[in-house]
Amino acid sequence: MSKYNPWPLGSLPENFRRPEIDLLKEAGYEINDPRDAVTLFENKIAAYAGSNFAVAVSSCTEAIFLSLKYLKATEQITFPSRTYVSAPMSAVNAGCDIKFKDYEWSGLYYLEPYPVIDSAVRFTKDMYEKGSLQCLSFQIKKRLPIGKGGMILTDDPEANRWLRVASFEGRHLEDPYDKDEFELIGWNMYMTPEDAARGILLFDQLPDVNPDVCTHLDYHDLTTKKLFKSGEYKAERS
Repeated sequence: MSKYNPWPLGSLPENFRRPEIDLLKEAGYEINDPRDAVTLFENKIAAYAGSNFAVAVSSCTEAIFLSLKYLKATEQITFPSRTYVSAPMSAVNAGCDIKFKDYEWSGLYYLEPYPVIDSAVRFTKDMYEKGSLQCLSFQIKKRLPIGKGGMILTDDPEANRWLRVASFEGRHLEDPYDKDEFELIGWNMYMTPEDAARGILLFDQLPDVNPDVCTHLDYHDLTTKKLFKSGEYKAERS
């Protein structure tokens, strides 16, 4: 037994195990494989939001990053100067220059000029903006407070397929690990089954219609911060 892992495979003490999958089964859901919870959660949110597909990831920040990588974004992106800092940082990390514009918004805004939406603080029925990659947040202060998590809404089957592979280290979920050919250099940004199960349990208690959590008035002006003082920021190029 490794001194770094005192629990042999499958022997984690019961009081240390996460209960969400069992709670989902107790609520009447048929879960044959823990990963079924992720698919079920995605299907529920897509139907609720009005999109054809929903891809679960581990945060809204990563949803924005993956959306921009899918679009091969290279143009400078305009963000509202009053927003949460991880959104523009994810664009810089995706390889884009950014600039800021002072304007009013509530619930969501577009990452101009791309059809990517930061919808971290909007979660309500039929919220999907057609033709977009709409990024959701399930952070602890949001309408669906999983703790950490996100989702990308889309109507595009190719985007749906690519985002799933890219967020799962280039792997194909339907293929055994030792048989997979790893389609691309991906990222470890998938949602865990336990987080998805928690999301379902919370979602089933949520009203259909919910007001926006925040507007521009709830955020500091990022252009007053030293890092963004000039009103723009350029991504480092190798």
